[in-house]
Amino acid sequence: MGRRDVAVVGVNSLRVGAIFPGQGSQLLGMGVDVAQRYPAAAELFERAEKILGYDLLALQREGPEERLRETQYSQPAIFVTNLALASAVRGLVPQLVATAGHSFAEFCSLVVAGAISFENALRVVDERGKAMSAAAAAAPGGMSAILGLDAVAVRSVTDATQARTGLRVSPANFNAPAQIVISGDLEAVVAAGEAALAAGAKRVVPLNVSGAWHSALMEPAVERFQRAVAAASFGMPERIDVISNVDAKPYRSTEEIRTNLVASIVHEVRWHETAIRLLDCKLDLVVEFGASAVLAPMMKRVPNAPEVIAVNDAAGIERLEARLLSEVGA
Repeated sequence: MGRRDVAVVGVNSLRVGAIFPGQGSQLLGMGVDVAQRYPAAAELFERAEKILGYDLLALQREGPEERLRETQYSQPAIFVTNLALASAVRGLVPQLVATAGHSFAEFCSLVVAGAISFENALRVVDERGKAMSAAAAAAPGGMSAILGLDAVAVRSVTDATQARTGLRVSPANFNAPAQIVISGDLEAVVAAGEAALAAGAKRVVPLNVSGAWHSALMEPAVERFQRAVAAASFGMPERIDVISNVDAKPYRSTEEIRTNLVASIVHEVRWHETAIRLLDCKLDLVVEFGASAVLAPMMKRVPNAPEVIAVNDAAGIERLEARLLSEVGA
């Protein structure tokens, strides 16, 4: 994706932020109608096929769904679909002032901001998915969402569980003040979930994932992913802030981009802080580009959030274009 993929239809003062969902947002059939109706989106899938060596759009259209859920396929699929949705929107790029992606979807943000090419980013994402799949096969684990406990309480629970069991478990995603995902050895995740309920959690929801993402169990994936990041060419965005999940701050150097991307394999995702920092950019509108509306509901609950729109398909693209055009000449 790049500026040539987006036709500018007007200039206005609307300040837009783009957010991109990560793993777990995939759906069978995602991106199909967008590729059929928008040449810019279809082109991305064609370019992806040349890099990946398989027809990604056919996998998303026909399945099997079990394969689409596998990390080595789901990460490239989500990455390309997210960007296909964004690339199809006329007039989007001139209005973007800030962007963030959840976990590996930060690569989508780096692409739309002009920090890395679509091709380079897809190669790195492909390696990331393969490296994480291998790590998960070597050290099976699990994840659970803890609802109703704050960060201090959840960390206390995971620390105590680790000390008691000798197994690995830690917070992985800080999605909202009382929605925190834990990750690690499956037995420790189950034990920490039981301890969280005893400590007052409203619910503990085991997640249907194939690995313990953003935990120490992913350490074996770091070296392979680091090589892929080192081989890619990065630049600094000229005018669009990209907020990192690792420290919830805008990137200020290409070295920082590389360092944080590598760290993100095992580092917790500070999404709630990232969302707050995104809104510090004085946005009028936040748009989630992804097959599932995962981040938009959480963004709406952030204090003083602006208008939030989720773009999941071709109909969503039309609605967003109408919203952008409504501001032209205002």
